[in-house]
Formats: sequence, C-alpha cells, structure tokens
Amino acid sequence: MSTIIQYHNLGKKQNWIGGSYEESSAPKSITVISPYFDQAIAEVPDSNQADVNRAVEQAKAAFPAWASTHIRDRAAVMFKLKTIMEQDMEALAHLVALDNGKTIADARGSILRGIEVVEFAASLPNMLKGESSNVGHGINCTMTHEPLGVVAGITPFNFPIMVPLWMIPIAITSGNCFILKPSEQTPLAALKLAEYLQEAGLPNGVLNVINGSREAVESICDHPDIKAVAFVGSSRVAKIVYSRSAAQGKRALCLGGAKNHMIVVPDADQDSTAKGLLASSMGSAGQRCMAASVAVCVDDVDAIIDQLVEEARSFQLGLDMGTIVSKAALEKITGYIDAAEAMGAKVRVDGRNPNPPEAYPDGYWLGPTILDHVDPDWPCAREEIFGPVLSIIRTDTLESALRIENGNPYGNAAAVFTTSGQVAKTIAESASAGMIGINIGVPVPREPYSFGGWNESKYGHGDITGRSGVDFWTNLKKVTSRWPESSEAWKKYF
Repeated sequence: MSTIIQYHNLGKKQNWIGGSYEESSAPKSITVISPYFDQAIAEVPDSNQADVNRAVEQAKAAFPAWASTHIRDRAAVMFKLKTIMEQDMEALAHLVALDNGKTIADARGSILRGIEVVEFAASLPNMLKGESSNVGHGINCTMTHEPLGVVAGITPFNFPIMVPLWMIPIAITSGNCFILKPSEQTPLAALKLAEYLQEAGLPNGVLNVINGSREAVESICDHPDIKAVAFVGSSRVAKIVYSRSAAQGKRALCLGGAKNHMIVVPDADQDSTAKGLLASSMGSAGQRCMAASVAVCVDDVDAIIDQLVEEARSFQLGLDMGTIVSKAALEKITGYIDAAEAMGAKVRVDGRNPNPPEAYPDGYWLGPTILDHVDPDWPCAREEIFGPVLSIIRTDTLESALRIENGNPYGNAAAVFTTSGQVAKTIAESASAGMIGINIGVPVPREPYSFGGWNESKYGHGDITGRSGVDFWTNLKKVTSRWPESSEAWKKYF
C-alpha cells in the first residue's frame, strides 16, 4: 500500500448512539484539521449534556441483555473485530495518519498494539470463569466478576485507535456498556471503530461515541448513571476528571502526563543505546506519554551521544517521523526549544527549520531536536513538552542520576541502558516509576501485563489494561453457601 496520505474531506460527522449516527442537539460544531495539510477534513458536533444523556439512555437500555449474554458470545464479537480490523488495516492506518499526523508505519503499529488488547479480551472467558473452593466443612465460596453497568472513556489525540482499545474491549467483554468521548482533534478513527464493532455483531447501544470538548467531558463526569470513567491525557486534566468523577461517587482511573528519563552509563552498548534513545524520544514525533524526553548521562558517554546526534540528523520527515498535531502545539514546543537555547543549552540537533516532504509543504513539521548540557531545573528538563525534543543532562554518578529521575513529579516510565546486571537491578528497584525499561527505551508492558504509571502520571487505583483493567471495569461478587443435610427423602420433591 502507498505511504502517501491523500487529502480528502469527510464532511459532517455525527455522534454514534444506539447503533447508528445520530444528529446532535448541540448548536456548536468542531472543525477537524489534518496536520499534514493544514486543512479541514471533517466537522463533528461539540456535544452537550443532552447528547450525553441520550447516549446513557441507550446504553442503559442495552445493558440488561448484554450483561446476561454469555461471556463466550461477548468474546466472539472480539474475534470478529480483530478480523475486520486486520482486513481493513491499511485504510484505517491512512485515516489515523490523515487525522493525527502519524506516518503510515507509526499508525499501523499503534493499531496492532490496540489489537493485542482485543485479543486479550477474547481470552476473558478463560479468566472470568469464576473461582470456587470449599473454605470449611460443608461450606463453599464462589467469586465472580460482575459488570458495573454504563461506563465511559475519555481518550487523547495521540493514539486515536490504540487508547480507546485499551478500554473498550475489556470493558464490554466484561459485560458493560460503553460511552467513548474521543479527542476533538482526532475523532474520526473512533467513529470507524464503532462501525467495525457493529459489523462484528455488537448489539445496538453497547458502544456509543460522543464527540465534543469540555461540556461533554463534564457531563460524563457528572452523570449519575455512569458508574466508572477512564481517562488518558494531560496530568492537569487527569486530576480534574478524577476529582470530579470521584466526587460523584463513581470509579475513576485517570492517566496523565510524563517526563520519562533514560539513564545511560558508560558500559552501555553504543549502537543499540543510541538507536534506543532516538526511537524513544522521537517516535510518534515525541507525542506519547512513553517518550523518554530526558537522557541522564553518567560520566563519559560521548560516543553514544555523538552517534545519537548523527542518526537524528539523518531523519527524514514524513518517513521516519510524522507531523505535530496542531499549530498551537508546534508553537508551544518551539517555545521550549527557544527558551532552553537562551538559558544556555547547546542545540546539537535543531528541528526548528525543517525540510518538509514535497507532498505536504503546509504540514505542521518539526524535526528532531537534541539539547545538550541541560540543567535539571530548566523547564525543558522538568515539564512535559510532548514533542520530538530530547534534553541531555550530564552527571557524574548513578546516585545523582537517580536523584534527578526521582525528583521529577511524574512517574510514568524510566529506563536504563547498561550491560551491568547490578546497575540494571539498582535502577529497577529504585526508580520511582510504574514502568521500567532495561535497554528498552519505550517499556510498554504487553498483554496480559498492565499499563500505568505512578505519582502525577496517574490518578486513581490500578492500571488500564491486562488483569488490572478487568478489575477496574468489574465488581467482585462473593457467594458463600452451606447446604445442611436433610433426613427427608428426595423423592417427595419430584
């Protein structure tokens, strides 16, 4: 398939409610802009409380029948969804790229990662078969996972298929009905996912998609019939969504931002470390919470940094890296670079004058940027930039490197590059982060291991995927039973 993204305008899109597209009652709409072309590619409603109420109404109506559907039949929908997505992979990847600015390869990879969660959900009949044992003489205890009811997810722009698939497959296979509020910047793939699920046989009302911005989010947080809310986005908004949802008595798990550190020591393998630093910091144009945007270099690792710089300079925009999601984001990232340079950072690789691909001259382009000799207290070293910018901090000891890592308020991920088992063990045990990489710059756990950080990278308890995700979307029911023996003949009851 072609790696060229073609411009096209999909026109006016609506919300997906009760198994079909439904006109919004909201007076305002949102124009969706492609970062490849700086042009409108769709228009979606800026949904209001009435739209959310309508989606909840449909989900509530669908819940009793869906919850009573055998879990094998619910899982069968996931098997069909996997097949449909794989068959339509290239078209879906092009839609994600057009909407989000990813390269086709990056979009395809993110879809495949989402499909892994679909596969995990298809295995839930084996996991949720219940547990039962005799806990005393004549006494048996049985434990089952029961669905919550109507639940919701609020997802970000950077992975418009993958992050919804972190939530939806596990939640609905567990028996819940789901309301998705995708990012208003990249809503098109979520609507396509609703179409796929309908084709896979999902009953009407089990999944609903509400487009919009602040009012839609607040309505989801406040609605008394939504029993749980999951969120992925910035820490600032994650804290607000968590607090507002929890205040209504509902379950909430809100994943926020990050400032991930990669610690590099002199015994690290040069080639794989340089490539690992580059892939982690520049992959997805740095627009992911798992991007390691700070390299803490211990002692003399100049050979590794020199190779990193050389390889970053050879990056081709449009092939190795996509666009920034919006003009506003591009200006914000550029501002961090300008400020760091003014403070004294050495700009080893400067992406501010990019060479855009011939096919996309109007795109929101920023090349890889590497800032060396950065002070740990500078904004570029402490704040989430969410762009292809790597800050290099120099230090003399592993202890000081750990202090820098643990001193940042986030706790999403940390990595170390070393050939020493002792160094690896020290970082793994001491880094204040929920996900640790050893010679891996993007330490994303794979199913059934769950995704989630610590500290200000997460508000709420548990993780979003894997077994922890199942626990979030369900309640445990425990039945303890004892059947006294009877001296009466059984035949009288037949």
